Amino acid sequence: MSTARFQVLVVGSGFGGSLMAMVARRLGFSTGLIERGKHPRFVIGESTTPLTNLLLEELAMEYDLPAVKPLTKWGRWQRQLPQLACGLKRGFTFYQHEWDRPYVVEDGRKTQLLVGASPRDEIADTHWYRPDFDRYLVEQAQALGVDYMDQVDLTEATELPDGMRFAATRQGQRLEIDADLVIDATGARGFLFRLLRLPEKSFAMLPPTQALFSHFTGVGALPVCFGIVGRVPPYPPEDAAVHHVFRGGWIWVLKFNNGITSAGIAATDATAKQLELTSGEAGWRRLLERLPSLREIFGCARSVVPFVYQPRLAFHCGQVTGKNWVLLPSAAGVVDPLLSTGFPLTLLGIRRIGRMLRYDQEGDSWSRALKEYADITSLELETTADLVGALYTTMDRFELFKALSLLYFAAASFSEVSRRLGKAQLADSFLLCRDPEFGPQLKRLCAAARQARSAEDQERLKKAILEAIAPFDLAGLTDISRDPWYPARGEDILANAGKLGASPQELARLLTREQ
Repeated sequence: MSTARFQVLVVGSGFGGSLMAMVARRLGFSTGLIERGKHPRFVIGESTTPLTNLLLEELAMEYDLPAVKPLTKWGRWQRQLPQLACGLKRGFTFYQHEWDRPYVVEDGRKTQLLVGASPRDEIADTHWYRPDFDRYLVEQAQALGVDYMDQVDLTEATELPDGMRFAATRQGQRLEIDADLVIDATGARGFLFRLLRLPEKSFAMLPPTQALFSHFTGVGALPVCFGIVGRVPPYPPEDAAVHHVFRGGWIWVLKFNNGITSAGIAATDATAKQLELTSGEAGWRRLLERLPSLREIFGCARSVVPFVYQPRLAFHCGQVTGKNWVLLPSAAGVVDPLLSTGFPLTLLGIRRIGRMLRYDQEGDSWSRALKEYADITSLELETTADLVGALYTTMDRFELFKALSLLYFAAASFSEVSRRLGKAQLADSFLLCRDPEFGPQLKRLCAAARQARSAEDQERLKKAILEAIAPFDLAGLTDISRDPWYPARGEDILANAGKLGASPQELARLLTREQ
């Protein structure tokens, strides 16, 4: 039997696990990183946001990870790491569809929403092609001295007074691994959830959902019917995370620069049953038959990996930490791909655990830090699920869906700019869920959205949403004349300097630096 011992053991070598291992190693801990599978591998969770890339950049700077920094902006990535495939993301694009009808623009307001995230390609966000991206991060972790082992099957976990012990096998050989601290980065229903038989709980406000997805080649461009005659969008609509929304679900389309497109459906149980998503590719074909404009886009497409069906998309673990172990947010809970929330939640968790390892190693301080981490991780997941659940209930009321989504965009942009100004205390939680003003209002507005059925109720709620985000709006989201296209403009941030307690000069310097 082979034996190994680490101060920190990270299980799961997706992007979160590799980054966490790099942070632990930079802090001076002997660090192991183990993986059940082998790279490169197919996995979804691919679309970044400005907050995602800012958090990634903060990690690169704080822990001296120069190999990570090029991944934080499209232009920098293309210059320094062109061998890694990725996609260009300038914003969030939404189109509403009706079953069995071609997409119709109508008056240009009622069936679409475009929210810009960057004013130009150079500083834009990206879609991560995870087979390349995850493998690259594992290689960088190894270069820093992280001890990496793949094809490891953990079969037994024992909690010890001063750590944990695992029995495992690797290519027929038995292993015993001891660690002072174990960090689980294996995703929903991961290894600690299974081996320790941790409790699972549900998100009260999120409908049960299923998913079906793959990677494709030969995906066509958006037909001309998706444009608005005589108007130029704030960015090319497909240089984005494209969301095709319909009653009971939505489809994502993310294009990479290697000719591959990530696409899939997330749907409520009722819609998934209607489409028979359990049948895999046949379910995908049934979906396209019901949405004629998307059938045109995917008419010549071919899947390049087998379709993956997930019978239950969301997951929430009832316990996030133990005496000698902790779950990354990606292992503590999964909500939905909608709005690309998984990446920033995970990166916030990595930053918090890194700070715990740096400052809270002794006595009661560690116990308090574990509790605080568990509390904020659960709160952020539950708040995200609350908003996403409300969005699901309004997918057939698209004007209200658009208004609710502005809660996310207002909170995300406020958080990003606050952090870039060095005022992270103004936005110390995802979706501002701990803000005494924004947090309660988001919860109240989501609850109201589930009940608003009459036209009058919906109009009142849309107005209430704009009033709620006004003190936090740095992106012109309360300017209804822009609906349904909201460009990313530096002048909007300058005009709202007072909301951040900053001067226009401070913000001007910030914008110049970021350009």
